[in-house]
This record gives sequence, C-alpha cells and structure tokens, in this order.
Amino acid sequence: MVDKNLVETVSDAQTEKKKYRKLVVKRSMFLVFCVVLLIIIAGVSLALGSSSISFTEAYSAVFNQFFPDWFPVSTLANTVVWHLRLPRILMAILAGAIFAMSGSTTQAILRNPLATPYTLGISAGAGLGASIGIILGHGLLGEHFVTIGNSFVFSLIPTFVILVMIKRRGSEPSTIILSGVAIMYIFSACNTLIQYFAESNAVSAAVFWLVGDLSRASWWQLPYVLVVFLVCFAINIRLSWDLNLMKMGDDSAKSLGVEVERVRKITLICACVSTATVVSFTGAIGFVCLLAPHICRTIIGGDERILIIASSLFGANLLLIADLIARRIIAPIMLPVGALTAFLGGPLLLYLLMRQKINC
Repeated sequence: MVDKNLVETVSDAQTEKKKYRKLVVKRSMFLVFCVVLLIIIAGVSLALGSSSISFTEAYSAVFNQFFPDWFPVSTLANTVVWHLRLPRILMAILAGAIFAMSGSTTQAILRNPLATPYTLGISAGAGLGASIGIILGHGLLGEHFVTIGNSFVFSLIPTFVILVMIKRRGSEPSTIILSGVAIMYIFSACNTLIQYFAESNAVSAAVFWLVGDLSRASWWQLPYVLVVFLVCFAINIRLSWDLNLMKMGDDSAKSLGVEVERVRKITLICACVSTATVVSFTGAIGFVCLLAPHICRTIIGGDERILIIASSLFGANLLLIADLIARRIIAPIMLPVGALTAFLGGPLLLYLLMRQKINC
C-alpha cells in the first residue's frame, strides 16, 4: 500500500515545480517584452521631433555613418539625428537603467521600499554643487567642468559620510537611511541660502538644472556613463544572491555565510557612484529609481538575480517614454523630463500603494 503522506509530498512537489516553470516563463517573457519595447520606443523617439524628418530619413541617417553609399541622407537629417536625438536617446536608456538598478539594490540592502540613492542625499549634494557652479561660478574640477564637476564631487559627499557612519555606528539600515536624510536636509538648506542671495537669472538657471533634463546630453558624456553602468551592473549581478539573503535580515544572512557589512558597502558605493555620474550630466531626474523596481517586483517577484536585469530594462523604457512625451506633448516646446517623471510617477506610486502593500 502506497504511503498517503508520500503521495501528498510528490503531488506538492509537482505543483511547486509547475509554479516555478510558470514563473520562469513569465520572467522570460517580461524581459523579452522590455527589450522589444526598448527597441521600438528608441526608434519612434529617433524619428519624432520638431524637425520635419521622416522615419526613413531618420533611420537612413543612422546607417549612413556605416554604409554611406547605401544610405544617402541630407545634411539636415544627419545633423538632427547624430547631434541632437541619438545622444539624448542613448543617455535616456543608460540613465534610466542606472537609476532603476540603483533603486533596486538600495531597497534590497536597506530593506526599505522607499530607499533610493536620492533619499541618501545624492540629489541634494548634486544640486548644491550645481548651484555653487552656476551662481557663484566656482568649480572644483577646472573651468571647463564647473557645473558637472561640482555636481559629481558634491554628490559623492553623502557616500563618504555614510561610509564613515557605517564604520563608527555599524551598517544598520536605519543608521544609513537617517544619515542620508540628515545630509539631504543640510545640503538643501545650503542650496536655499545660496539661491536666496543670488540674482534672479542665476537662480532660474540653477532651478532648471535641479529639475533634471536630457537636453544637455552629448556624445562625450556617454562613454563615462556606459563604463560606470557596465561595472556596477556586473558587481550587482555578482552580489545578487547575497542581496536576496540579506532581505531576510542581517542575522539570517550572516548565518548563511554572507559578509553583510562588505556587501552593503560595495552595493551602496555602486549605487551612489553610478547615480552621481548620471545626475552630474542630467540633473536630478526623480521617481525612476523608485518606481521601476516596484513595478518589476510586482510582475516578476523579488529575486534580485532577475530583478536587477528587469529593473534596468524597464527603467530605460520608463525614462525613454517620459522623454518622448516631454518632447512631444506641447511641441515644439520641450518640457524638462524630470518634472514629467515626478508628475506621472507620483500618482502611479500612490495607485500601487493603494492597490497592494509594497514590499522589498
């Protein structure tokens, strides 16, 4: 006679196996969907704009650089595509991927669904540096990189302060989050004082930078952002299993062999440095690092091995779509994409919060 408990165990195992297969298929389809959508949106964004260039001319201008005899194109189309639209599209893809990836890993190591590099003071530091460069005209990296250099250096200050706090007070998530909040308030207060005594034109320029926009994107910036993304992406994927274990708590992760302090420091440095690099070029573009990981986690689950990849792809799509809307909604006037991501991201996040409880 067959043991009833054995039959139930086999049946439960088969059920779980089917669920896992469905989850694998669902994850694979979501990743493929994000890749296909990214290609489509990038193509649409390349062809649409205030200049009267057709889809055919836009794509011909891209291939003209590699096959000039096969794809003849006008000077106008070549200039618009290669000097205006393509750098902006590539920056949107890389920036969205970095923001979303950093948000996903930060939420994992701090076990807080609202934790992002921005809440740790990166945005406030970059804003203070940019204001000093724009209003006071002082640069830390030379006269050619006044705003960009200041924003990058000042956005790294919260990282060093938090690392010092970790060394002295331990790597508890609450310590890191409160340290970031304190730094954010200090930098915001300094930024307000600088703007209070500045001329109106300089204040307008600083405020516009703080909103965040992709119109400043150019080819020379892309290699820096690409290298930072690839390095941080490789490190995060390498540590993804440890991030999964750290979600259960520091004590549980340590009992399973995870070096919690080391992993938290490395992940935090990657998130802050990558975000600081992008913010120094684009300004503070909010909500992508918060929204993209939550949406992906709702669809495919919280496994960081897949979530980091999915969040990067979805974040690239999210920022690219937002930039396309910002350029076309009241064309030929182009809105700053940072304002649009906040305007659209806020209600969507509230909807997700009301619909279900958001977890890490």
